[in-house]
Amino acid sequence: MNLNYIDSGSTHVKEIAKVLIENTKSTEDIVRNIFYYVRDEIEFGFLPEADFVKASDIILRKKGQCNNKTILFKALCEAAGIEARIHYSSIDKAIHTGLYKGLAYKLLPREISHSWIELKVGNEWVKIDSFINDLKFYEKGRTILKNSGKKVGYSVSCSVGDSSADFSLDSTKFVQMGSVREDHGVYDDPQEYFSSEKYNNNPGKFKMFIYRRYLKRLNARIEAIRNS
Repeated sequence: MNLNYIDSGSTHVKEIAKVLIENTKSTEDIVRNIFYYVRDEIEFGFLPEADFVKASDIILRKKGQCNNKTILFKALCEAAGIEARIHYSSIDKAIHTGLYKGLAYKLLPREISHSWIELKVGNEWVKIDSFINDLKFYEKGRTILKNSGKKVGYSVSCSVGDSSADFSLDSTKFVQMGSVREDHGVYDDPQEYFSSEKYNNNPGKFKMFIYRRYLKRLNARIEAIRNS
């Protein structure tokens, strides 16, 4: 599927960016507003098209997982005149423990394609993934994970230290980075990555059929965690 994923010139993206830019005094203020919009106005969840959703549609559906939210983050940055790029990797499927169960979990690849946003701040690129889970879902999932005694699951990784859903350009704040396994590089166009051999989320017709049949239960489980 070949889409203009980063459709920063679309009406929906430009309208949101305009609101997020209003009354700001610095680039950091704008980035902070984009961060909180993507983190909390777009609830963590899974869409029928999986990763293949453009930014404007993510805004309309108000739902997405890491790869969807990163696409939206970059599109909003572009619309706001902020330099950003997407960093792709693989992540251990254990990050989905507690969300996927049974056969659906077994059908997941051992490592799943994953992404976060990187922003140009001065002469440095700053990486952020703490926008992936909306705050309510993050806090509930983090509590369940902590009570379980495990380090990874419920869309949170504490395998190399504690996680965080906070915003910061000065210090690293990560919610899933501890489970990243293989670096797949940086991209301006998600289609380039989705078309590459590194991308391993392309499920094929059978697994996509199972995924879509399972989707309602998957999102219901996430909502139950959020409201627990």
